[in-house]
Amino acid sequence: MFDEKIVLCGSNGYEKKYYLNDRFSNLPEQIQQELQIMCVMFTEEIGGILILQFDEDGNLQFVTQAKEDDILYDDIGSGLKVHQMQADKRDLLESLELFYRVFVLGEEM
Repeated sequence: MFDEKIVLCGSNGYEKKYYLNDRFSNLPEQIQQELQIMCVMFTEEIGGILILQFDEDGNLQFVTQAKEDDILYDDIGSGLKVHQMQADKRDLLESLELFYRVFVLGEEM
């Protein structure tokens, strides 16, 4: 079995770009905006790239990346910020996981 991941959204601090996967364009506008704010604020504060993706079981994962020569990237701050966002946005993130499991994976509630 292969490990398939589906990107929900991401922010690239190097290119100053935000991406929302078209598969999730049916999410309410307020949720889309909250995701954008969350991702962009992360890359503005910490640097690098932040990707929110679902694993094959429907769990939402935070993936951070940085260029190897990026001396401004805060690796320790990255982990701390991810944990803070997971705590502060717990309800939103759990709702997104439920949405994914029901509407994408076809699981019953």
